[in-house]
Amino acid sequence: MNVFLWVLQILLSLHTVMGAVWKFSHSAEQTMPSLKAIPQGLWLSMSAVELLCALALIVPAFYKPLALLVPIAALVIAAEMLLFTGVHLYSGARDLGPIIYWLIVAFLCGFLVYGRSVLKPL
Repeated sequence: MNVFLWVLQILLSLHTVMGAVWKFSHSAEQTMPSLKAIPQGLWLSMSAVELLCALALIVPAFYKPLALLVPIAALVIAAEMLLFTGVHLYSGARDLGPIIYWLIVAFLCGFLVYGRSVLKPL
């Protein structure tokens, strides 16, 4: 289980870094028209938070006392995915593809929180 959780952490970290880089180079409206309600300043702040979360997911590999950061980072990423889902639904968009994607990422984050908090703490 520990290996699976580490693989999940690394993949989630890479996913989050790619999302952060994307946010630095594209506005919310360019990413998805339904997300245009998110102000540009918040959008860029979210990318900075994503970079910190990505780092927090892998730093316990090098310094175990910071293992508490893993569930916190996963919760923040899950909250962001749920925020995107809510904004998308509130905008009246009918496209379910992004919602399914965001909910899958949020579920994987939730599983990581459960795994690192209950099943196999670092």
